[in-house]
Amino acid sequence: MKFFMRLVFLTAILLGITSAGFALTPAENPTSAPRTITVALDDSGDFTSIQEAVDSAGKGDTVFIKAGAYAQDLTIHSKEQIKIVGAGVDKTILLGRGTMVGVLHVGKWPYGATDIDISELTINEHGGHALGIFNGTLITLHHLHVKGMVFSQQVHDVRIEDCVIGGSETTGVHVTDSQVQLIGNVIHDNDHGVNVTGKSDIRLERNIITRNLFEAVVISDQAKVVLINNTLVKNGGGAAFLGSSTIEASGNIVSLNKVGFLIAASSQTKTSYNALFINSDGNYMRAGSPNVPAPELQAESDMTTDPRFVDAEHDDFRLKPDTTLLNRGTFRYLGALPPLLPPAHNSQ
Repeated sequence: MKFFMRLVFLTAILLGITSAGFALTPAENPTSAPRTITVALDDSGDFTSIQEAVDSAGKGDTVFIKAGAYAQDLTIHSKEQIKIVGAGVDKTILLGRGTMVGVLHVGKWPYGATDIDISELTINEHGGHALGIFNGTLITLHHLHVKGMVFSQQVHDVRIEDCVIGGSETTGVHVTDSQVQLIGNVIHDNDHGVNVTGKSDIRLERNIITRNLFEAVVISDQAKVVLINNTLVKNGGGAAFLGSSTIEASGNIVSLNKVGFLIAASSQTKTSYNALFINSDGNYMRAGSPNVPAPELQAESDMTTDPRFVDAEHDDFRLKPDTTLLNRGTFRYLGALPPLLPPAHNSQ
């Protein structure tokens, strides 16, 4: 009997501990599946406000924005692993409300954001900025049309890919003290194309940077930059390597600008297998007051030959099949775009 009473007593204690919440239960470790949260102006989604939808999103969720022109701003902060997807670049447009500089911010001092993926939107500008990235990491922007400046400060593992960025009265992409990759973008019709400052670590690859009033690319301060397989054409200048910057520039086409490469003696610049052609003031210039021609800066593997664009006048910068910019060093072709295939021969 005593043994039985002890057993009843211990069982009651264990049941009490469990009901008090000390035992593991499914409610304590929910494994909810990722959600898709829909935003629609016509009330057919979960929200009409993009900000409210993003604020409600949890880790792993996707916010889908239906087609429409949204007179809204968006700030993403204190979020991790969420996707924001529009219905298509030409279909979902963020106009902004005119209440802040820029229309879309990722990160907000002192709060950041981690593993954010944004795609298939058009983002307008306000106050000279369109999209700002602050104090974040693992930020991916792809298949966007950004009508103004993209500004990044103190961010890491940022990838901007297959975007069209243009129309800024200052700079298309400004990067300071950040780690960013710019891959396969078209950056056009700004004052400057890309401006890299501070202690940034940047890779620019397969970008077309064109019709900017001044330089396509400006690197300064202590920035480290790899510039590879880009097409820098029809700008006020090609690329300026200034300050104490460290640059590796290879496989680029730099053509139809006022200046090709402007290189400060204080920079550490290494060039190879670039094609520089018809840069009116000079292909290679030494930075100074004034800048002076410096043909001795041309690397042995650099070329000064016509790239043979398909139609540069109408901004078709693909290479004709008879271009001489094929199979140079380790590069299958120079510049951002592959050459056209030769016309098939009729076997008849």
